[in-house]
Amino acid sequence: MTALDPTTPGSTTPGSTTPGPGTPESVAPSPAAPESAELAERLRTALQHLLPALRGARGEHGDLTPSRQTALGALATHGSMRISTLATRLGIALPTTSRMVELLDTAGWIERTPDPEDRRASLIALTDTGRELLRAVRHEAATRLATRIDKLSPEERQTLSAAVPALESLAADGSAAATDPERQ
Repeated sequence: MTALDPTTPGSTTPGSTTPGPGTPESVAPSPAAPESAELAERLRTALQHLLPALRGARGEHGDLTPSRQTALGALATHGSMRISTLATRLGIALPTTSRMVELLDTAGWIERTPDPEDRRASLIALTDTGRELLRAVRHEAATRLATRIDKLSPEERQTLSAAVPALESLAADGSAAATDPERQ
C-alpha cells in the first residue's frame, strides 16, 4: 500500500497534515478522502483510457462518429428539438450542428418535422432506425465494458459498484450544466 492509497490506515495524501496536539480534527483533511484535484486527474485519465473501448472500432456502424452518437443520445434522452437546442446541449456551434444534422438525416437516423410553434423552423427527432442503431451501439459498448469488468477481482467489482452512484451524480451535474446557462 502507498501513501496515496486511501484504504491504508493513517495514510495521507501529498500536502496533507495530521492534526497535532490541540489541533481540531475538522481542520485537517480526512486521510480517507483524496484531494479533489488528484481524484479528478485519476478519474479523467481512467475515463480517457476507457473511451476507446466504449466507442468500438471505427467504421463498425458506418458514419456513426462519437459526436453523432452523442447527438443521437441527446435526442433519445430529451426528445425532439430544434437544431439550435441540440447545438446548445452538445456545446458546439450551430453551423457544425447543422452539418451534422444533415448527415444524420441523410443516413436515415433522424427526421425533421415542422415546429408547431414556428412553421419556419423544424424539429428533429430519432427515427426507428436511429433508435435501433443507438440501442445496438450502447449494447455493444456495455458488452465490451462488461468483459473488462469480469477481469476485475471481486473486491474491485464491489468498489466499482459502490462508486457508480457518485459517477451518475457527476454525470447528471454535467448534464445540468450543459443545459442551464447559469451553471456554465
